Amino acid sequence: MSEAVSTKSLPHVGSDAPMGRFMREYWLPALMSRELERGGAQIRLMLLGEKLVAFRDGEGAVGIMDERCPHRGVSLFLGRNESAGLRCIYHGWQFGANGRCIDMPSVPPSQRFQDKVRVRSYRTVERAGVVWVYMGQRAEPPPLPAFEATMLPDDDVSVYCIQRACNWLQIAEGDLDTSHFGFLHMGSVDPEDMAPDNLLRHTAENRIPDFSMGDAPWGTSYAAFRGTTDGRTYWRFANFLFPCWTQSPQGPFEDHIDARAFVPMDDNHTMLFHFSWKKKSAALRAVDKHGKQLPGLRNDNDFLPNTTDWFGRWRTRQNAENDWEMDRSAQQNGTIYSGIDNLRVQDQAAVESMGYIVDHGLEQLAPTDQMVARTRRRLVKALQTYLAGATPPGVDDPDVFYGARSGYFLTESQLGWQEAYQERMKQAVHPAPLAIAAE
Repeated sequence: MSEAVSTKSLPHVGSDAPMGRFMREYWLPALMSRELERGGAQIRLMLLGEKLVAFRDGEGAVGIMDERCPHRGVSLFLGRNESAGLRCIYHGWQFGANGRCIDMPSVPPSQRFQDKVRVRSYRTVERAGVVWVYMGQRAEPPPLPAFEATMLPDDDVSVYCIQRACNWLQIAEGDLDTSHFGFLHMGSVDPEDMAPDNLLRHTAENRIPDFSMGDAPWGTSYAAFRGTTDGRTYWRFANFLFPCWTQSPQGPFEDHIDARAFVPMDDNHTMLFHFSWKKKSAALRAVDKHGKQLPGLRNDNDFLPNTTDWFGRWRTRQNAENDWEMDRSAQQNGTIYSGIDNLRVQDQAAVESMGYIVDHGLEQLAPTDQMVARTRRRLVKALQTYLAGATPPGVDDPDVFYGARSGYFLTESQLGWQEAYQERMKQAVHPAPLAIAAE
């Protein structure tokens, strides 16, 4: 009999939790490649509830392993990073990037048994400026997923990280909730202040979109659409992709090659990885008709200095302790609808204010929450199927992710949502060849 799962199971990612086992079947982004200096200091890495250390040894190999030395449990964060791997400072035992013990200098030579000792470690690979990790049980890991934005040459991809203090699911659902865009982000924007050719103008003119949505090979997809004042249809397409990815509609569909991973550090903290094609059109165009920045739509990161704490990386200066730097005056006088002058922080404040794990039993979902509800059902169904013995979607067929694209566009007449998607995909730019997915 398979384990009983529900939406309450989805935020929990420990090694014994159903969702934790499910996520470990996939390659996941772990940290930025540039965070690890060759032969430099290792970092503490919290990932899926496990306390790990990550390092790049003197030969350039990347290791991700349990932070505890298997000898006496001393933290390998304190260890010496030498050419062949980490050496515990307590007794000098040394471990290579693959976790194998390669030296036991404190044990008499005739009694050494390093060939029988290893620290739990995970396979790694580097792509698109990111270290990826496979934490599953397969002897041979599956292929890396073919998200188009992660298959670009390193020089063509832009990547940033942001840590958020809540579980991965409610952050991902924020990306899937397009109806909030006209309020949280654009609630104070007057459409008359925007240029006629700025497609975001249509969100300010009509803040209540209609929806179509459905399951997709990669997860779920939706189309939010609204009629324009000149008789056309404005579309915003977005996707959820297994196990914890989204593609948001914040750019022209033809070349909006983006993907966002919401990688659980533990049940209560998430690291967001945003991959984006550098040569795409400018997203958002969050300016008025004179080219001036619209209030509240600043879209950048303002980080605190990284520390060596378990949760010390990629934290924004705006956080719950300072009320995300909300300006009540700007909120009350209508200058900025939310009072928070940064689009990314607006999203952060909304999802972090729910608490670490929001109580779904207290929610009153509306018709505009259909994508959120459908994605939860899709995840629960996939989890149930996995626990019954099936391979999770896309693990052995990574090319399914390549067909997913998000963004906005206009059509002259109202098409069916899937027809509109397929027609626009014929015009889409694909800078990375599909063959890369087979690496």
